[in-house]
Amino acid sequence: MAQRPDLRVRIGSLELSNPILAASGTFGYGVEFAHLIDLNGLGGIVTKGLSPQPMAGAPGPRLAETASGMVNAVGLQNIGVRAFVAEKLPALREYQTAVIANVFGSSFREYLEVIEVLEQAEGVAGYELNISCPNTDSGGREFGVDPKVTARLVGEARKVAKRPLWVKLSPNVTDIAAIARAAEQAGADALTVANTYPAMAVDVRTRRSRLGRLSGGLSGPAIKPITLKLVYETSQAVGIPVIGLGGVETAEDVAEYLLVGASAVQVGTAHFADPCASLKLVKGVEQLATNLKINNINELTRSLRQ
Repeated sequence: MAQRPDLRVRIGSLELSNPILAASGTFGYGVEFAHLIDLNGLGGIVTKGLSPQPMAGAPGPRLAETASGMVNAVGLQNIGVRAFVAEKLPALREYQTAVIANVFGSSFREYLEVIEVLEQAEGVAGYELNISCPNTDSGGREFGVDPKVTARLVGEARKVAKRPLWVKLSPNVTDIAAIARAAEQAGADALTVANTYPAMAVDVRTRRSRLGRLSGGLSGPAIKPITLKLVYETSQAVGIPVIGLGGVETAEDVAEYLLVGASAVQVGTAHFADPCASLKLVKGVEQLATNLKINNINELTRSLRQ
């Protein structure tokens, strides 16, 4: 019998059973999907973004289907970090899958508060800083558009976080490599590339936005070619692992991200069409590796031929 390919990957100090993670905001807190799939089959789960206090999120409708994707404006709805620790984390501890807590805030202090609460809890493997949020300390600009602000936030988080620290970069910058290097130099263990792209969807009959807000973020297959390039640029600029995120639906999509420099991928919008998408991708990647006669999935990472 042929040997099964080894799908294990390392993201800094974390070893994942495979390179497929469920992306933040598309998989609840993880436990909501436990009756549909075996969570132990995933490489990791990135939780919904957590803030110090509960947030109600944006008004509906929050999703609008577009060509090859969707525009969403969920507004970072969440139950707050303390409720997460009390109500969701106990169930997540029952699984071997790495749980990465997505962290956000509108000020430096809010980010640090979330991490401080999580540091006192068991069952979290690491943190993912969402730096695409409006920074009220700097007049509303995103934390992730200025290398100096990015470095300050990551540096302060690094002082508080004893666990691995990932940083989720915004694609809405002129030079993602500069932001990536700033995060790496400030202490990031890995980078997630990238968040959604600013977009709109309008209804010609009502002459209104299809969302409860005027605009939202574009995700899905439509953004994959753009994000592939950002992953490539980021992986060329830093020495730490990169996790690709954007339009992953097939095993070939996963392989493409690995080829251009990612060590793992996150699956997002695909969950809205199929809640089992991530687990199916694990099986798909294993079959693809077998077909390509690849014994270890890491053979693909950064192997793009010029």
